[in-house]
Amino acid sequence: MSHTNPDPEPERTTGLEPGGGVPPGETPPAESSLPEAGPRETHNPTKGWAKGPLALILLLVVLVAAFFLVYAIVLAL
Repeated sequence: MSHTNPDPEPERTTGLEPGGGVPPGETPPAESSLPEAGPRETHNPTKGWAKGPLALILLLVVLVAAFFLVYAIVLAL
């Protein structure tokens, strides 16, 4: 089983200068930014937590905290 190097040889790679750099015009230009490139979005859902799930999580936290507080008081007696 022979192993070949997947990297190209710098001497045989096109577009490279002797020091290994790339001359101007050899690389593609950077992507331009177009703010209106995509389709118009008419539905923008609200950001953040909905009131219902947030209230349920808060209620669960309060119940767990109350349980441990009562448990600590019972153990202290």
